[in-house]
Amino acid sequence: MKTITNLTLLLSVILCACTVPKPKEESTKLEISYPEKAKDAVIYEVNIRQYTPEGTFNAFASHLPRLKDLGVDILWIMPIQPIGEKNRKGGLGSYYSIQDYTSVNPAHGTMDDFKSLVRKAHENDMIVILDWVANHTAFDHPWTEKEGYYMTDSLGNVTWPEGTDWTDVADLNYDNMDMQDEMIAALRYWVTETDIDGYRCDVAGFVPMEFWKRAKDSLDTTKDLFMLAEWDEPKMHDSFHMTYGWGFHHYMNEVAKGEKNADSLVSFIKKDLIRYPSDAIRMNFTTNHDENSWNGTVFERFGEGHKAYAVLAFTIQGMPLIYSGQEAGLDERLAFFEKDTIEWGAVKYQDFYSGLIDIKHNNPALHNGEFGGTPQFLETGNPMVIAYTRAKGGNEVTVIINLSDEKQEIILPSSTSFSDFFSGQTITSAVSELSAYQYYVGTKK
Repeated sequence: MKTITNLTLLLSVILCACTVPKPKEESTKLEISYPEKAKDAVIYEVNIRQYTPEGTFNAFASHLPRLKDLGVDILWIMPIQPIGEKNRKGGLGSYYSIQDYTSVNPAHGTMDDFKSLVRKAHENDMIVILDWVANHTAFDHPWTEKEGYYMTDSLGNVTWPEGTDWTDVADLNYDNMDMQDEMIAALRYWVTETDIDGYRCDVAGFVPMEFWKRAKDSLDTTKDLFMLAEWDEPKMHDSFHMTYGWGFHHYMNEVAKGEKNADSLVSFIKKDLIRYPSDAIRMNFTTNHDENSWNGTVFERFGEGHKAYAVLAFTIQGMPLIYSGQEAGLDERLAFFEKDTIEWGAVKYQDFYSGLIDIKHNNPALHNGEFGGTPQFLETGNPMVIAYTRAKGGNEVTVIINLSDEKQEIILPSSTSFSDFFSGQTITSAVSELSAYQYYVGTKK
């Protein structure tokens, strides 16, 4: 009996040992989050109203394969909500006069159409960020019926943002926490219901930083999102991954007009790099919806140098932006308050911008923010020529650009030797002049 008992006990121990679950092995795979997920990204601004004759989500979706071929990584879609009618400007009104935060403008299609667009963008390896107008609404937004949600004058009338001519929008009161809560709920709605991947936040600096911190804390529990602030101030990076390079853009315009030179632009860039934290991504552009409609096309502002300045925007530290129609050579100021369809034609600059995107994607030195190399500026002996190298992880890219409309003589460092991406030729210190708006970009030989 004792032997049987001992045998039973031994079998019992063996069976228990076999059924005890093994401890789970800890995964060594780390989830990559923003900003690293956007380290080599290029952003594209989508103006749904003007993109196609139909002006719909479904019509725009037909362009996704072309945009994938172009190399676009992030689609920033301008506001798609219903537009206010009270105090409306023009026939169709401003995209930024929001009548209802959680609906779509029926002129663009249905909510299901938008969800389908987001899905198709994801299938084409693009993320979608939605333009968000947090500072103001239309004057006929339902919130205007709620006490304390808006700024008012001495007579109690709801006012538009002080110091602006935005007479078609009502200025929100961020001292009202109920309004803040509803705004955050609306932001969460688009993430949970449509699976968007982030926001471009309009005039973000007009909205208190405390709100953006609250909103980010809430949104972070739903999804890893990419956040872009339409503002040029270092403090925004407490809640945003990317800010506008407005100062850099304005300097480029001034150099193109002959009001400043490349040397002063270099001084500005160096100061900007010091002002901003190392992990800040700055957005660079030669055009966007505001610049195109209000200040002129790239041809008006940069003339024959539009490609040279695009090369600068794509290769200096930061994420480059392409605006709707830029790759087609958009040569008109699109009406802001009316229907004004982009003329696509042969999309004649598709290959040019696709080439720039390929260069950026394939060269770690040109990656965004701290993931790329800090520009080291080269002396050329000419104040109208900008030249720099960027290096990262053994990859080094050299850029030389004549920012003027005249031939310029240059003196390059004796160590200069790289293969130009555009011509394939080897560029050395023997190069002594650049034709108007000529540029070279390449890797070390």
